[in-house]
Amino acid sequence: MSTLTTLSRRRFVGAAGLVAGRMITRPLFGADAPSNKLNIALIGVWGRGLAHYDSLAEENVIALCDVNEKRFPDALKRFPNATTYVDWRKCLDHKGLDAVVICTADHTHAFVANWALNRNLHVYCEKPLAITVNEARTVRANWQSKNGKLATQVGMQRHALQNFNRVRELVRDGVIGDLKAAYAWGNRKIPRAGYLPAEGAPPEGFHYDLWLGPSPLHPYNPGYFSGGPGANCLSWNMFWDFGAGQIGDMGSHTMDLLWNAVDAGLPTSAQAKGEAMNPDVTPVECESHFEHPANDWRGPITVGWYQGGAMPRAPKPYIDLTKISHGAMFSGSKGFLISDFDSRMIVPFGDESDLTYYKPRAKEAVLPPVGHFQKQWFDACRDPGKKTACDFGYSSNMIEQMLLGLVAYRVGKKIQYDGKTGTSPDCPEANQLMGKMYREGWTING
Repeated sequence: MSTLTTLSRRRFVGAAGLVAGRMITRPLFGADAPSNKLNIALIGVWGRGLAHYDSLAEENVIALCDVNEKRFPDALKRFPNATTYVDWRKCLDHKGLDAVVICTADHTHAFVANWALNRNLHVYCEKPLAITVNEARTVRANWQSKNGKLATQVGMQRHALQNFNRVRELVRDGVIGDLKAAYAWGNRKIPRAGYLPAEGAPPEGFHYDLWLGPSPLHPYNPGYFSGGPGANCLSWNMFWDFGAGQIGDMGSHTMDLLWNAVDAGLPTSAQAKGEAMNPDVTPVECESHFEHPANDWRGPITVGWYQGGAMPRAPKPYIDLTKISHGAMFSGSKGFLISDFDSRMIVPFGDESDLTYYKPRAKEAVLPPVGHFQKQWFDACRDPGKKTACDFGYSSNMIEQMLLGLVAYRVGKKIQYDGKTGTSPDCPEANQLMGKMYREGWTING
């Protein structure tokens, strides 16, 4: 975008009283007018970035960023007018930006998101939003200070499946009686022994040091980058310095199915158990359990997360939960609800579970579809008064809980948790694991 075009756009918006920082708050000259298109930077143009191309093509992509310069030719075929960057820190200062889509490696998500919020940019961030408790809290606090002004969304796009709404309605409307507990699980198993040894050199145009970013230094190995688009994260996200393992992968999608139905905030305790601790690699098999206080429609509940073969107990022997690779189960006073991403089943339980107590809601009271997940965020960028399904409040609470489970796993005992301070009052060693050390020269608050 030329300087003249940028200035012209800003003058028109300002004259109409529609700008707050870099925000477009309602359409100008009609929904399809060039002046109403969002100026977006795509950070991470391959992998998950590819999934955004079609949606972004309806907006104005003015900047592309990737640590691998060999990804740019294909990206520029779709967005020929964009400026390219290899360092996301420089990309975020590109003039005229309204919003950013973050598709970088997991260990940089919170950094890019927080820097973008500091620049009053709307943010779409692929999951997970963070890989430590402190990262989740930092991003949430920053976003809350701007709540109502900046649109955010975490890339848990399965949330748009209508089954998420149906599960929420059934639980909330009492089909299983009073909610007592909820469980989610995933069966993915990708074991690793430890960080890979040094091997070869980064190919020309691949800025490995920028890929490492805030992570402690690890030598280059092509094994970290052996996967195809959409799956390369499975080559590195299980290592403590690069990701959060399964909870940052399919675990985020699956816990979202549960989280959407229980209206929980931060837990008051966490405990976990699993395979032997590996200082390099997050666990494959593990289960975490959390206590949550009552809210305005239910009593206190427990939430459980199971991964890598660990599973909750089925309500009946003839129900094989392992047939559901990633699913959720809700336990109530009068039965169970079992669900995968796009279907659900109800299992009444006990002499009182005749379902006469359950009244399906009227059709006009059924929750409306989320619609197109990315475009929901686009709409909120133009009018930040519109809510997104997986904003940085909802999503940060969810991932903070999951990450707290990894802290409990590492200390090997149940810990109490103060959500106000982000600390454990009874476990000092847990507090040492709420964050992590970053490489010199990298800060989450830039």
